[in-house]
Amino acid sequence: MQKQSLVKGVFVLTIAAFITKILVLANSIVQSRVLGSEGIGLKMMVMPFMGLMITLTTIGLPVAISRLVAEADAQRNGAKVKKILVVSSTITGSLSIVVASLSILCGNAFSSYFLTDQRSYYSLMALILIIPIVAVSGVLKGYFRGMQTMNPIAIAQVIEQIVRIGFTYFLVQWLIPYGIEYAAAGAVLSSVIGEAFSLFFLMLMFKLSHRKKFHLPNSLWKKVSRGKDIVVELLQTALPTTGNGLIFSVSRAIQPIIITKSLAVAGVSSIMITKDYGMLTGFVMPLLFFPGFINQSLGVSLVPAISEANADNNIRLIHRRLYQAICVALGVGIPSTMLLYLFAHELMIVMYKSPQAAPLLKFIAPFFIMHYLQTPLQSALVGLGHAKVAMLNNMISKCTTLLLIYPLATHFKLEIYGVILAISIGVIVETLLHFFSVHKLVGFYVNPQETIKIVLAGIAMGYSGRIAFSYLKSSEFNLGFITMIAVILSILIYLIILVFLKVIRRNEIMRVPLIGRILVLLFPLRR
Repeated sequence: MQKQSLVKGVFVLTIAAFITKILVLANSIVQSRVLGSEGIGLKMMVMPFMGLMITLTTIGLPVAISRLVAEADAQRNGAKVKKILVVSSTITGSLSIVVASLSILCGNAFSSYFLTDQRSYYSLMALILIIPIVAVSGVLKGYFRGMQTMNPIAIAQVIEQIVRIGFTYFLVQWLIPYGIEYAAAGAVLSSVIGEAFSLFFLMLMFKLSHRKKFHLPNSLWKKVSRGKDIVVELLQTALPTTGNGLIFSVSRAIQPIIITKSLAVAGVSSIMITKDYGMLTGFVMPLLFFPGFINQSLGVSLVPAISEANADNNIRLIHRRLYQAICVALGVGIPSTMLLYLFAHELMIVMYKSPQAAPLLKFIAPFFIMHYLQTPLQSALVGLGHAKVAMLNNMISKCTTLLLIYPLATHFKLEIYGVILAISIGVIVETLLHFFSVHKLVGFYVNPQETIKIVLAGIAMGYSGRIAFSYLKSSEFNLGFITMIAVILSILIYLIILVFLKVIRRNEIMRVPLIGRILVLLFPLRR
């Protein structure tokens, strides 16, 4: 199995993440057309529990597996690699049985009491099927990362989304005559089927990469019983990772409960709660998170870069690399925010046929600019060896959001806008905590001059796009085509302004490879 360099591995995952984002967005459009806001709401009420189920089943082992496999492979210790896979598979397999059993036993009471809409029970039952699948796929993904071979993971992600889109359309159309609750369960089941196809591909690639070199031991239990040292090594890395994952998963699982209960107390009907929650989580949030794949890839490369500079005690290099990452984050986040705010109505009509969701998007978009800064700041904390600080900041922000949902939705009578405001405050709190933590550790500041340039370019881009849209609106083209042209013109104007303001340099662009680290070099460091 051929290893990949760090840059190539990050690039492969970035391309896969971009394709996956496109497919996820396409899937959300398909679902909105065939399910509607009520069906989306039923599905999204249970989807946060998928993250919790995965966290409880894998307990952070994929990260631990990748580290231990990389070490064992560097030592040419194939026997240890086998032992790691056998022990970790046994742990995740056992946990998947426990988690699935508890979910089945508690499913009926949970859906009727905590989610307020008992129709979500069928979606919850469909979701449980994913537990044993992610137990195995998590181990294989950790193995491939440890072997520094990202292609199987990247291709598996794309396969999962393609299969999910196809089955979503088929199953929902087939089940919708029986009721919206069954159609929503069909949409959840399509996610399970997509994950199953992804697992099948990973298993195939694993078998092909080893051929006759890899065999399970004759006595599986004997191998496990002798692997106590491996268990300790796995858990030393897995448990801290699980802590952060649990905070995120638990908050996502609790959030729909608090939201639905708060809106019910505020006097919102059950059907309207489902529709509002469906528009927020099924229409608005996918658009807000769409540009996030760039930040995710940036975070992957930033952690070792910061760690390397920190090991050399090179504070100046840490500042330079973090400044570069912040510029990329702002360079992506500001134009994304402007486009989502100014074209909210058109985007919601074209993509989801849901103009009533546009005010929700316009309300949350300005706050979400802070979200784009979270990834580089959190990656810097991890690279500096302060992952616990990042976890604590994450915990504070999630608790802030959960505590504010009820009073803002009920006492201030903001209803769904109170929910959005609570989520936005949580994003702002986490970003500021990360920034102050990084500043305390290395004395980092954001460059105000470059920030102002990017903000001015974003504002000019947005309003130029609206002028172009108003001009094209009188033509005979349909709304979707006009919106696309206006957005493309906006982005071109944005890039031209950045070149004019010398945020992007022409000589740097000429040296940028066609593929690879193009986004990082778009916002070069001043030397």
